[in-house]
Order: sequence, then C-alpha cells, then structure tokens
Amino acid sequence: MSSKSRLDNAGSRAGTQIGVDDAIGRIGRRSRVYVAQGSATPFGLLAAIDAAHDRFEHIEFVSAFLLDRPSPLDHLGNPFRWTSLQPSGAFRDVGDNPNFSVVPARYSDITGLVGPGGGLESDVLVCQASPPDADGAMSLGTGVGGHVELLQSASLVIAQVNPQMPYVCGEGECHRTDFDVLVEVDEPLAELAPAVVDETAEAIAAHVGQFIGDGTTLQFGIGSIPDAVLSSLTDRRHLGLHGGMINDACIDLIDSGAVDNRHKGPLGDGVSVAAEVMGTRRLYDWVDRNPAVNLVNGTLSHGIEGIAQVRNFVALQSTVQMALDGSANSEMIGGRYISGPGGAPDFAFGACVATGGRAIVAMPSTAAGGRISRIVPHLEHGAPVTLPSYVADIVVTEFGAVELRGRSLGERAELLISIAHPDFRDELNENRPR
Repeated sequence: MSSKSRLDNAGSRAGTQIGVDDAIGRIGRRSRVYVAQGSATPFGLLAAIDAAHDRFEHIEFVSAFLLDRPSPLDHLGNPFRWTSLQPSGAFRDVGDNPNFSVVPARYSDITGLVGPGGGLESDVLVCQASPPDADGAMSLGTGVGGHVELLQSASLVIAQVNPQMPYVCGEGECHRTDFDVLVEVDEPLAELAPAVVDETAEAIAAHVGQFIGDGTTLQFGIGSIPDAVLSSLTDRRHLGLHGGMINDACIDLIDSGAVDNRHKGPLGDGVSVAAEVMGTRRLYDWVDRNPAVNLVNGTLSHGIEGIAQVRNFVALQSTVQMALDGSANSEMIGGRYISGPGGAPDFAFGACVATGGRAIVAMPSTAAGGRISRIVPHLEHGAPVTLPSYVADIVVTEFGAVELRGRSLGERAELLISIAHPDFRDELNENRPR
C-alpha cells in the first residue's frame, strides 16, 4: 500500500489519547506484543509495562534488531518472555536465560511471521509515532519495515506519540485512526553513532569502490566498512539507495549530489528507499518531512519483489566468518548468537535476480586483535549458514577483492586464501579442500 492510499483510507480505530496506565490496562493478561525495532522502539512505554508486570499472566515480547536495552529484559521470567528475530548487543547478557529465545528470521519475512497466521502472530503492537497534525495525519517515523502492516492486523495498536519523532515520508504515513490509543511520551530516540573508520576499513572501502560505478544502486549495513564506503563515493553520480536503512553517512552523499536515484528503476525512482532510519539526532532532523527519503514495508525494501525492480543493485554486507567454499556465518561466535540473518540473505539473493546485481561481502581479514582469521576452512561447528556458498559473489578484505561467482570450489579456496591475512595463509592452504 502506498503512503497516499494509507492516508486516504484512514483506519477505523478510535485514536484516543489517554494516559500510559490506561493504555497498559488495554493489554490482555496473556498477550504477544510486537515491539517496534531500531530507533522506533518505545522505551518509555516498555518501562511502564515493566513497572505494571503484576497485571499480567504471560506477556511474550517479540522484536527484531534493538539499539538499546528495554526495561523488561531486566525482569525476564513470570510474566515476561522475550523472543528476538535478530539479537543485538541489547541481549548479550540474557542469552542463557530460559525466558529468552531466538527465532532466526529474514527481515523480509517479519511481516509474515508476526501477522495473521504467522508463527509469531502478534495481537498487540507497541510503536512510536510523530504527533498528529490538525487533520490527524501522523507518521511511524524512523521505523516502518517490520511492523507497518500490524496497523491493520493487530487487535490492539498503541502508539507512543513522541514530539522528538520526525515525520518520515513513505508507507509509515498514517492517521490517528490507525491506532487504538495514543500515549504521549517525550523521550530521545535511540541513536546509532557513526562508526569509527580505521585504516583497515579505509583499505577495504578502496577495494569495494571498484564495483560501485556511476548509476549503481547501493544497499549497506551497519559498521565502519559501510560508513567508509559511503564516505568515499561523493565523486560518483546518479547513485541510488535501496536497502534496510538510511544512516548519517547518507546525508552528505545525498546532499553532495552523488545520490539522485535517477536510474534505480520503477520502485522509488528519484527517492532513497529503506525500511528504517538509524543514526544521530542530526539524521532524525534531516529526514523530517524530507521527500528525498521514503520508508517502506520490509517486503519491498528486502523482498525479491522489490529488489528485482532495482537496476545495477550492489548489496554490501559483512560477516563473522567465511569458509573456503564461500559460505558465511553472520550470526554466531563461540556457540553464542550475536545476531540473526536479518537482511543478509534477502540482499544476497536479491542481487542474484536484480538487473546488473552484485553481492559483496566485505570484512576485516582477522578478529580478536589479529588472533583469529575470519576466513576459515570450514564454518564453526554448529554455526548457521547465513549465506550459502551458491550465492557467493564478491569477497573483500583489506588485502584485496576476489570474485567467486562461477568459480569451482578449488578456485574459490585459492582466491579466498589470497586475501586472507598473511599470518594464516599457510594454515589455510594446509587445510583447504582438495
């Protein structure tokens, strides 16, 4: 549904503004509550639910990637459980708690998982929204992709109306009658600080740059490598942005004229398309009513239907560990989940079907201060295969870039060893598949 049709067809909910306690009283004693992700997480509302835990018998919270730690995580157990579709640092000390669980999920599948008939069908949505104007027009602000469809399907929709939430254009544009109740909570949005770009990230960015020409539509993730890549592209022209997020690095790239989305294709022609906005207050102010940015449902930002419409699509991902056959683990270290599949498989597969698409996995050659090679003979025992070997395309470290698509297993091993850290090349050669 386009943003225009969503506003034109306002919902049939009451949209009543009430106090936080009254809003919490609407939540059933046994409920599954979907929590908006990223910078759109309503932390104040979650803190109030946590404080009112005695009202409930069983509450299961479901969320994707979170930037900060919500209060209920401090009190897991009767009545609270938490299910994460993409663990982040917010969950690292609850991984062994029996009331915490991980459900690995592609970002494009979140809508289906938490919607009607999904394995995690949620009856309550808690999210943030910008304040309504005189006509009742609002916006889900910086987070849309994982939960916008729950405005229609959830039995109870509670919006934390936050004066600090920008009005962001796209599918998150809505009306107060898309919500059952509105509660006003004025709190800073969770922020994602720009990453520190070191010499390794700059070297990797230089290698990545050869695959990003004028007219490329780029997708990127979180971290120093994508930030370094974006900052190196201001001399390009007619770039497009289509992916999971808009961050601070996009501001200068768009304002410089490098990004105009002129050649990206029919989906979002002329605008940068993403599912979320995550960054600093500078970014949140910049996207406020900015027509250059449109946020959409994850089924379009990450799904095959959307990516297939994008021309010259280059997906830039990172990973924890890559085996010599080109398969990658982006979710687990030392037997512990640190993340989920997220958008990685969506964009890797999407690049395979997009016209002129390429999938890049860019990573430092080592981890743990140089003690561990990220390129390994085989993935860690028990680790998930986030990216299977048959979608392997371009792999980049600070020591160079190699192209694996169409290469045999033996050739792949040789190429990957050539960009591994020199300290580990002999060991990798000794253990390579023959």
